Amino acid sequence: MIDLNLLRESPDAIKASQRARGREESLVDQAVDADAKRRKALAEFETLRAEQNAHSKVVSSASKDQKAELVAAAQDLASKVKAANELANTASEELDAILWKIENVVNEGVPSGGEKDFVVLKEVGTKPAFNFEPRDHVALGELLDVIDIERGAKISGSRFYFLKGMGARLELALMNLALDLATKAGFTALITPTLVRPEIMAGTGFLGEHADEIYYLPADDLYLTGTSEVALAGYHRDEIIELNNGPLRYAGWSTCYRREAGSHGKDTRGILRVHQFNKLEMFSYIKPEQAEQEHQKLLAFQEQMLQACELPYRVINTAAGDLGSSAASKYDAEAWVPTQKDFRELTSTSNCTTYQARRLNVRYRTEDGKTAIAATLNGTLATTRWLVAILENHQQADGSVKIPAALRPYLGGEELILPKNA
Repeated sequence: MIDLNLLRESPDAIKASQRARGREESLVDQAVDADAKRRKALAEFETLRAEQNAHSKVVSSASKDQKAELVAAAQDLASKVKAANELANTASEELDAILWKIENVVNEGVPSGGEKDFVVLKEVGTKPAFNFEPRDHVALGELLDVIDIERGAKISGSRFYFLKGMGARLELALMNLALDLATKAGFTALITPTLVRPEIMAGTGFLGEHADEIYYLPADDLYLTGTSEVALAGYHRDEIIELNNGPLRYAGWSTCYRREAGSHGKDTRGILRVHQFNKLEMFSYIKPEQAEQEHQKLLAFQEQMLQACELPYRVINTAAGDLGSSAASKYDAEAWVPTQKDFRELTSTSNCTTYQARRLNVRYRTEDGKTAIAATLNGTLATTRWLVAILENHQQADGSVKIPAALRPYLGGEELILPKNA
């Protein structure tokens, strides 16, 4: 949720953000009007309540002859106070309904536009030069007997799969490497719930225009999470946390679920875009003035992982129209996928400023003892999708795949994944 003070002092800044995102600017004017209406209703309620309190003192000290008339007036005043309170509550609800529709204000330096309007910040590593026709990850998965898409579809339908043998072990190795990196960096490991209440899903900003991407269980009124960010953001809901000794950092490991609604025809081959996958997510609670610095740190951790997996990649500054509703800025790290001759997103990190914490009521106590809204940031450190880039970039002419050196200790020292008939 946006800051009410910003709405009152700089509504044009919020309009500019909505415009950069390609979102509705009129919501800002509606919010300004609703805020004025709410403040007026609250002022009228407070005036009547003060009058009621003063009248109560008069009644308590009145003589018997005066009391009957004063009590009748008090009852009339009580009715007016009740009605004014109801009007103020209604005005507050109307304002909140509008505020929850306005997306986070984008940070300075975020490019305007949509999905294709990103800015490349850097490109790192050397793309492999094969002296043979490279196989894609699906063909490699079959040859090595590490991915079984046919049986995944048989069991669960399209966009499901089995990771098998070294495929399953490779994913676990990847997750453990990421978890070790996060732990050394001061993140507390959490295995998170994957079912959350509607207020937690809404609080993180995932029930907006992309709500159809989320699996919902109506009988239980619970949502399946598409990222452990949701549970991690809700972890300190309605709490006052301690940040004077530094940020609170968590690394959440969970299975994730996405309906992929609207993605018909996109990445239907393989495991780039699937309904179920595993992910290790970094999440930071921090003082707002330190959020940008933390954003750079999360990106640096992601780059460490990419380099450990010996993957060529680029980092992009995502355009405003391609940000999630809660992100004020986002960097994507995209690995080179040889058979697609393109970079594909493996990981992203978002600075959500105070947007999520305001919706979830996560505060911290400042050094002078007051409370303030915390900032939150998130960033993926490893996910199933990484297997696509690892298999394709490290394949050999005979169909084997070299295991990156950083992953070998988690695989008993194995250096190669060999074809099943080798």
